[in-house]
Amino acid sequence: MAKKALRATWRNLWPLPATTVLASCVGRDRPPNIITIGACGIASGGPLLISLAIGSGQYSLELIKETGDFAVNIPSSDQTWITDWCGCVSGRNVDKFAEAKLTPGKSMRISAPYIAECPVNYECVVWGIVGCGSHDLVLGEIQQVHIDEEMVTESGTLDTSAFNPLVSFQLEYWNLGKKLEDWRFTRKEKA
Repeated sequence: MAKKALRATWRNLWPLPATTVLASCVGRDRPPNIITIGACGIASGGPLLISLAIGSGQYSLELIKETGDFAVNIPSSDQTWITDWCGCVSGRNVDKFAEAKLTPGKSMRISAPYIAECPVNYECVVWGIVGCGSHDLVLGEIQQVHIDEEMVTESGTLDTSAFNPLVSFQLEYWNLGKKLEDWRFTRKEKA
């Protein structure tokens, strides 16, 4: 199959789908804030680390560095409008919790609140921050997980069939659609 060579640009990074999240944070003497992150991922399974790429000049990054913690809130695809809005206004000038009518949930292990309306929330402490040019890669170690009760299975895990998270793909918002197969299904077929 023929390939076309393209320049390495910001837009050409986005064939890599990423979970879109709302990170909530708070300063020592500043109110809670929310930032939309289109580049979030799992960085490690032990320790349990989430990675966020946050623009180096972002107000939320200042708050995270100040307190050393943040919450990662996974919106559903039904929350596209509010997710986009939170990424279009600055917390330096707007109280996003109040304006968006979002509820700051009381975190158990960190100072930052989680967003109660998001179906899944992770309380994180900063594990490390790596300067990467235009963005800082913030690694958060998960301290506590919150999942809406109706999305928890009897075994205590997320019922993925009950949750349709928002993802970023080609600078657009998408939902996941339908499940195709479990990981390692080809190994099962060989057995």
